[in-house]
Amino acid sequence: MKQSKRLNLPKLNELTAFNDFIADNTGLIAHCEQGKKQSVSSLIEATNCPIIIGPEGDFTTVEIESALKRGFKPVTLGNTRLRTETAGLYACMLAKHKFES
Repeated sequence: MKQSKRLNLPKLNELTAFNDFIADNTGLIAHCEQGKKQSVSSLIEATNCPIIIGPEGDFTTVEIESALKRGFKPVTLGNTRLRTETAGLYACMLAKHKFES
């Protein structure tokens, strides 16, 4: 943090079951299924907007449908398929770029 001159420690929350999380939140969902999606930067509206990223192998169809019914908006992270940990970092950087522009 000192080297990058960014003195903000990211907050890591405790694990939450998927259904509990989508019941208590709204935000964006990045998944690999086909369908209409927009970019993260075009939809993110606040710095505290959750972006949920699927596990290895992606979310199940039921999980995606459940999140969409709860108000999550589908987003794309681009044309390439990313590993879960890379996708999370990439989504954070897209959001960071939007709020610093």
